[in-house]
Amino acid sequence: MRVTIYTDGAARGNPGPGGYGAVMHYVDPAGKLHVKELTQGFRRTTNNRMELLGVIAALESLRRPCEIDLYSDSKYVVDAFNQHWVDGWLKRGWKSAKKEPVKNTDLWKRLLAAKEPHRVTFHWVKGHAGHPENERCDELATESADNGPLLVDEGFEQTGGLFQ
Repeated sequence: MRVTIYTDGAARGNPGPGGYGAVMHYVDPAGKLHVKELTQGFRRTTNNRMELLGVIAALESLRRPCEIDLYSDSKYVVDAFNQHWVDGWLKRGWKSAKKEPVKNTDLWKRLLAAKEPHRVTFHWVKGHAGHPENERCDELATESADNGPLLVDEGFEQTGGLFQ
């Protein structure tokens, strides 16, 4: 199965209320397009955490291994894989090249687990540049951040914001 996923995250203040949006496209063997949208808001979080959660939510929603083209306007997410930052973090025991703890390790670990059964190719798209699916993801993320319902981002709130 080939699936195309678009994701975005938003935070009103950093930290502040936030949300993610994901739009998933699948064309079945008969040529019919199926579209699924995912979104959720959180009461206190960061933009980077919402960028990660958008990807995680989309990957975790898949029921079987897929070939995925994933589009995000987050260099943080895309470069972590395309520039092999994640490989270095794993080799160094979740330490950055500067030997500092990697931020958001709870979500990076969850993302790696969600990604495991799939073949994912990460693509960067310029945000707020008129790309229809990226714009829709932004609408979903900001709507959830602004109007809830807002969940607790436990990985952020329970650590006093240590994971940013």
